[in-house]
Amino acid sequence: MERLTYTLAGSRNEDIEIAGIEQDSRKVSRGSLFVAVRGTNVDGHSFIPQCVEAGASAIVCDEVWATANASAINTETTYVVVKDCNLALAMLASAWNGYPSEQLTLVGVTGTNGKTTIATLLYKLFTKLGYPCGLLSTVCNYVIDRAVPATHTTPDPLELNDLLRQMVDEGCAYAFMEVSSHSADQKRIGGLDFDGGIFTNLTRDHMDYHKTVENYLRAKKSFFDGLKKEAFALTNADDKNGEVMLQNTRARKRFYSVRGAADYQARVVEEAFEGMELQLNGTNVITHFVGRFNASNLAAVYGAAIELGAKNDEVLVKMSELVPVNGRFESIRSPKGFSAIIDYAHTPDALVNVLGTIREILDTKKEGKIITVVGCGGNRDKGKRPIMAKESALRSDRLILTSDNPRFEEPLDILHDMEAGLDTEELRAKAITIADRREAIRTAVMLAQKGDVILIAGKGHEDYQDVKGVKHHFDDHEVVKEAIG
Repeated sequence: MERLTYTLAGSRNEDIEIAGIEQDSRKVSRGSLFVAVRGTNVDGHSFIPQCVEAGASAIVCDEVWATANASAINTETTYVVVKDCNLALAMLASAWNGYPSEQLTLVGVTGTNGKTTIATLLYKLFTKLGYPCGLLSTVCNYVIDRAVPATHTTPDPLELNDLLRQMVDEGCAYAFMEVSSHSADQKRIGGLDFDGGIFTNLTRDHMDYHKTVENYLRAKKSFFDGLKKEAFALTNADDKNGEVMLQNTRARKRFYSVRGAADYQARVVEEAFEGMELQLNGTNVITHFVGRFNASNLAAVYGAAIELGAKNDEVLVKMSELVPVNGRFESIRSPKGFSAIIDYAHTPDALVNVLGTIREILDTKKEGKIITVVGCGGNRDKGKRPIMAKESALRSDRLILTSDNPRFEEPLDILHDMEAGLDTEELRAKAITIADRREAIRTAVMLAQKGDVILIAGKGHEDYQDVKGVKHHFDDHEVVKEAIG
């Protein structure tokens, strides 16, 4: 792997002792190396004087800052001048931990939807195949069977490489991780040695950060552009952006599909709320999963396992034992004969997929209505709010708009944005707005009759509501079970 070389400035030489690497100025102490990262809201360069005062042995800064402050550089400190502090931090974190990603078979999963499911199922599959594995995901990180709470989809480089180091030290052979668009854009994954990459799909999300879909796509694509030629690049042939992801990759190109010809094909034979029979490259497998979107996820898992050298028959047997990830199309059955499904769907496309699956199954039974409870997060992409409300209303018999994680926005303001998508009398007639999420779920349960399905979307595995910067305990599973009684 290419190593990073630096240009040094200041009176000190390269032979200095570093006690640790920090990107948070508040954690800097004597002997620290501080990397001044330019973040979305805060620029680390503005804290360089405080870090020098705190005794930092070295400062990593960019050329713009170094040029502007040449006359004020402290001669007792070594300054490392680089073009990209984000990339420098990632590569320093990897080097500091002994390049752990090179000592693992590391596979990254990126895309708008399906990242958590695919990464988690690969972790579970290879564990069942007898390998010690690590997982880096939105829900929780795992070092073999030891849980490490997750704070971001992809951690910052220091935490990320520390976790990979722990995996190596504890004997992991494989590691599977979600690669978010933020982490790719911010070079958090810089310096990592990936042995494979998987692309799921790309639909509107994170416009508050990326601003345009083109920027969002480029961030995802940069992950594949950086793969080595010995790695595999597995992409969804059913997504229009699938081939785009692989245009400039050096890795071997592979495709999976639920619609047409591909290296790894999945076909839905039969499905119910309890699971579906799936045909994978010609062999039928009974699974505990539901929906064509999950058929696509399982095709990706199957394809990645084969690309990693696992034996076909063993993979198929173990895939039949896999169960859904927490908060991903989880079904809770009521004694009264209706079902509640909890799903993390928080984008228009994800809602369309989940509601489409529910409708297909209900149509085969020729009974039951869909009641959807959905909200949108605050301080995030406002443009998707009316779209999510409209898509939900179009595919549901009743719709309850409610709060998700309002963060620092007023819940009613978010709900008004959603209501704007209900642009016909027919759609408005289906919907009611209940800002209190607990009351919204209780109302859905009261409305449900035998054969109906309640979809509670948006939060999935989360066990909190983020209000004004405080995370209050709130678990959709608990509230549903309490309401059902």
